Amino acid sequence: MISALQTRCTIRNGFTMKNHLLATLLLTVFIALLGIGIIVPVMPVFATSLGASGMALGLIIAAFSISRGICQPIVGSLSDRFGRKGFLMSGLAVYGLVGLLVPEASSVANLIGIRAFHGVGSAMIVPVAMAYVSELAPIGQEGRYMGMLNVAIFSGIGGGPLIGGFFTDLWGMAAAFYAMAFLSFASLLLVFFQIPGQGCSIKIVSRPGIFMALASMLGNRRTGGILLARMATMIIMVPTMAFLPLLMSQWFSASGLQIGAVITCRTLVNAALQTPCGRQADRLDKVRLLRIGCWIIGVAICLVPLTVNFWSLLILFIILGMGEAIIWPVLGALAAEEGRHYGQGTMMGVFSLAMSTGVFIGSIGAGASMDLLGLHWLFPVVGIVVLTLSTVAVGLIKTAECTVR
Repeated sequence: MISALQTRCTIRNGFTMKNHLLATLLLTVFIALLGIGIIVPVMPVFATSLGASGMALGLIIAAFSISRGICQPIVGSLSDRFGRKGFLMSGLAVYGLVGLLVPEASSVANLIGIRAFHGVGSAMIVPVAMAYVSELAPIGQEGRYMGMLNVAIFSGIGGGPLIGGFFTDLWGMAAAFYAMAFLSFASLLLVFFQIPGQGCSIKIVSRPGIFMALASMLGNRRTGGILLARMATMIIMVPTMAFLPLLMSQWFSASGLQIGAVITCRTLVNAALQTPCGRQADRLDKVRLLRIGCWIIGVAICLVPLTVNFWSLLILFIILGMGEAIIWPVLGALAAEEGRHYGQGTMMGVFSLAMSTGVFIGSIGAGASMDLLGLHWLFPVVGIVVLTLSTVAVGLIKTAECTVR
């Protein structure tokens, strides 16, 4: 009787600690991404005030993406070896410092350097948080847990621009960056006091180095397919965000409020559906769901030139958000499954690198397509590329699973 009671108490305490850690991680990610979202509408304007040209704006974006892309797999692998809490705290500290440094930038070169530093901090936050959550997820519930993490990510990014605009209107552009610094340091304190040193109860074991792990991943059809699918589905991010205001202003003479509404509705729909889609990812065939989601976003992007007004574009972007809501928890769950072989930090670092690569390809490809074919053909080209690459990716994953069976 006593032994059974002790066992139940131990299990209950384990669940309580696990839920507390999960809640802390989700709150930390939400606060950190809220800070990032706050500066999204302010950064281009601030850079322009320093004399940034179009090319300079591209370099500012590229500096962040390149430093983040390089550091993500390295940080992920190191977190498997040395623990995750220190990296998470370091990343939040970098975010806070960036918020303090940006208002002091006196030139475009300063801003490029700060943004490169910002990318290093970013490499220590989302991939490490994904590794934490992946380790906490019970077998068979990876989609549900990754869906909850995605809710925190999208809610933070989606809500931040509204707050950033509000602060800028009241107190100027510097206020948005100081708000980011405050939120980042608040998250750092939350991690320091609420997350144990080990980060979770799972023992960190010796893993192969990042280059050996990367070679193994690319040589594995299933893992390679997952990474290709993640890269392919991220290609749409720059065209549907950076080029959207240009499209709406040229085609519909849209107001700033209408442009913001399209972006916000897509993001909020994505966030709202993460939890139910995560549960479905655990119950249904993940490969089939991935195929459906990829076709939804690919076709939606191809149909953009057929929109005739604000309302038709809004409906199309809501559908786009629904497709993304299917894809994100499925890919997160698949990556978490693979992480049990390679180490969660290593897998999530490379998984995040695939995301950054997709964003980079999307930005370069969208710019080239616009210059060569015009804005009208930009979106169908991107949609066809996404459909082609994602079809290959799904085929790789399906073939690997059939071979195992």
